[in-house]
Amino acid sequence: MIEFDRGVWDNRTVNKVITISPDVQSGEPVFAGTRVPIKNLFDYLKGGDTIEEFLSDFPSVKKDQVLELLSLAEHTFTLTNIEVHEESFA
Repeated sequence: MIEFDRGVWDNRTVNKVITISPDVQSGEPVFAGTRVPIKNLFDYLKGGDTIEEFLSDFPSVKKDQVLELLSLAEHTFTLTNIEVHEESFA
């Protein structure tokens, strides 16, 4: 489990945002409940599009999913305001 200023990330939380299944998009990570690859969001953002433009083009993705994913990415790679519990790595 990982705790940070926006809340707690555990498997249940991650599963609400990301699905990885060989039956969906050949195992590419997608937004949970959709067939939309996570990579599409980052491609949009790198191309200068907004989150709103992405959501307009992929209405099956919820804004909360995008914000949670970006929050996880930020805290994963910057380790700001984060407390890691040892059991997370057991």
